[in-house]
Amino acid sequence: MNNETKITKTTRGMNKSVRYITVTAMLAAVSFILQYIEISIPIMPTFIKFDFSDLPALLGSFALGPVCGVLICLVKNVLHLAFSNSMFVGELSNFILGAVFVAVAGIIYKKKKTKTGALVGGLIGAVAMGLFSIVSNLYLVYPVYYQVMPKEVILGAYQAILPSMKSIFQCLICFNLPFTIIKGLIAVALSMLIYKPLSPILKGRNE
Repeated sequence: MNNETKITKTTRGMNKSVRYITVTAMLAAVSFILQYIEISIPIMPTFIKFDFSDLPALLGSFALGPVCGVLICLVKNVLHLAFSNSMFVGELSNFILGAVFVAVAGIIYKKKKTKTGALVGGLIGAVAMGLFSIVSNLYLVYPVYYQVMPKEVILGAYQAILPSMKSIFQCLICFNLPFTIIKGLIAVALSMLIYKPLSPILKGRNE
């Protein structure tokens, strides 16, 4: 291998690293902004809102790998900490769930880089995020919130929508699980629509 070839390979490697960092930072910034565009859902308690902030992380996971998606989730929530009053628990939960979603989707897509692979990865990732949300909320998020909002008040917010709810666990199964899965599925659907035209920009037109 001559010096010119070595220099060319080194330059390509540096360009790839710069693109990786740049795209990750760009998508994290978009994700951070989208986190503030929240939509209230009438059939959910008022403290649970929908946002599209997982979409950029999912795109990053498909384009540059699952580690990129997880980093986007991390940066988004670290930035959000400066403007949050959730006692850091909201950000931690958001990071964990988002990371589960995009990591699972990205790993599956990495093994089968087709539209079907992306769809299957996204679907499994959404379900995994929904299931993990039960554990996360039951043992991490809600116990902290009980310090400022009694358990009975949170349960009452669910019962105002569906009076038959008897426990927080039941509420998480009936409300949070389907909500979280649907949230993930919406991100998957949107990614299917916009990933292909964005792919040359995210990956680099020469790749």
